[in-house]
Amino acid sequence: MLNVAVKAARAAGAIINRAALDVEAVRISQKQVNDFVTEVDQNSERVIIETLLTAYPDHGILAEESGSTHGNPNADHIWIIDPLDGTTNFIHGFPVYCVSIALQVRGKLEQAVVFDPTRNDLFTASKGRGAFLNDRRIRVSKRTRLNECLLSTGFPFRPEDDFDKYLRLMGDVMQRTAGLRRPGAAALDLAYVAAGFSDGFFETGLQPWDMAAGALLITEAGGLVGNFTGDANFLEQKECLAANPRIYAQLVPVLHKYSKFAGADDKRDVAEAVKTLGISRAAPDAPL
Repeated sequence: MLNVAVKAARAAGAIINRAALDVEAVRISQKQVNDFVTEVDQNSERVIIETLLTAYPDHGILAEESGSTHGNPNADHIWIIDPLDGTTNFIHGFPVYCVSIALQVRGKLEQAVVFDPTRNDLFTASKGRGAFLNDRRIRVSKRTRLNECLLSTGFPFRPEDDFDKYLRLMGDVMQRTAGLRRPGAAALDLAYVAAGFSDGFFETGLQPWDMAAGALLITEAGGLVGNFTGDANFLEQKECLAANPRIYAQLVPVLHKYSKFAGADDKRDVAEAVKTLGISRAAPDAPL
């Protein structure tokens, strides 16, 4: 199944790379303010769906652009795909975007592919078998001090987003870390955390197809992923926090107050929040 997903991702990547040679000729439409879709997204999605359903006609597919489940919606096997994560980057010629494909079996993530066509970087993971970049085993970073970490995030861009809250959140994080980056493709951001290129990632407003493949890469690379309160049941919650275990434990106390799941009457003690992660304590100098 992983090989079929890789085949589908590479086929979509070929479509994206051909279109990138003349981005100005690509037809663009707008789903909502600052949320774009192109014929490249749609063509990439089409070839992924065809490849997966040809191999597994009884499976279901949850696809971003068509916004629906193809194949068998009641199947035990559901593919979750984003044919072009980072569309805004793509239409500006900014080379940070990817194809994301994940397989969920009875509600559990089992296979993951994130393909960066601009660099020909292929991130893969199978549950229980580790995560890889171009057939090389990858692991999350080993940093233990939050003030030495480089984190990535995504900025709010929809009219309904709470810009002021997110600015406070980013200000809170920026004062505690070595740097904050906004590359613009969540699936690739998660893959980079899995590979140890960055130490953590957080963002709100995400959909399952933004996070599914990257989430499995993270856990198979030894990291943790959940919502801002540390809840691992995050895929449908539009919140994502990912990092190596020690940094994750330090970020949860910082981010949990910005979570829509914390609530004004959330009295949970910070130490208890960290305890639920299965980590005895945060780093000695953790700036809580």
